[in-house]
Amino acid sequence: MDFKQVTVAGSGVLGSQIAFQTAFHEYQVSVYDINDQALEKAKERLAGLQKVYADYFKDEAKAKAAFQRLTFSSNLGEAVKDADLIIEAIPEVVDIKTSFYKQLALLAPEKTIFVTNSSTMVPSQFAEFTGRPEKFLALHFANEVWKNNTAEIMGHPGTDRNIEQEIIDFAASIGMVPLHIKKEQPGYILNSLLVPFLDAAEMLWINDIADPETIDKTWMIATGAPMGPFAILDVVGIQTAYNIALGKAQADASPDNKFRKMADILKAEFLDKGKTGQGSGEGFYKYPNPAYADANFLKA
Repeated sequence: MDFKQVTVAGSGVLGSQIAFQTAFHEYQVSVYDINDQALEKAKERLAGLQKVYADYFKDEAKAKAAFQRLTFSSNLGEAVKDADLIIEAIPEVVDIKTSFYKQLALLAPEKTIFVTNSSTMVPSQFAEFTGRPEKFLALHFANEVWKNNTAEIMGHPGTDRNIEQEIIDFAASIGMVPLHIKKEQPGYILNSLLVPFLDAAEMLWINDIADPETIDKTWMIATGAPMGPFAILDVVGIQTAYNIALGKAQADASPDNKFRKMADILKAEFLDKGKTGQGSGEGFYKYPNPAYADANFLKA
């Protein structure tokens, strides 16, 4: 298929980045979210990305043109009416995604390919609700897509392999490095490595082994990494960390449910106080000048 019109459903941190990356490579992009308030926040976020891209790629005119290729709608039918491809980047909650795909199946044109950007769920969980399981697969991006330009492509057993190749080609066309995953794997490659690492750090914290800064310092000094796990959590977003912890908590029937404790602390100490990470100006660190970026952070 010759993709021309792309819809990105979900305008959070990563959804906005996916939308801008796609528009930056000259596709027309419709940004969908559930209400106009969410879209106003998205417009602010995307205006900020225009500056990021202009600075990073040293091309202000191209970044400005990308922003002008974006349209916005809180009406799902309107947002997808011309879509060749829909990239879903909505919250990591099974019921929300299931409901979304049931709606989408009724509204999207027959030609439209659906992809999910889910970080932890696999396409076969939702394929039956799409109305087009052969045209449904995963296309997973990493945060800060303009520089961390990985695109994990993963079908389910019912995905048409020709469609899978089209998404591999599309990913390359928007400046990503396509990483083809041969069969379904929860967490794909990136999050199969990253999520256990972040879980281990959070467990050290909630069990009062060490505070987040000490844990980050340990990792940064010992490995030479530019960021520790709690700095990464701020970039990923604490809402996403909470959703993942809550999902694991709900699947754990044991009396010592550590993920329930983790989810409760993230909600009470961060989300309920508006501390959602880098995007809100505060998470485990305060922004725009987080302590871990200070020249003295790693010194004795």
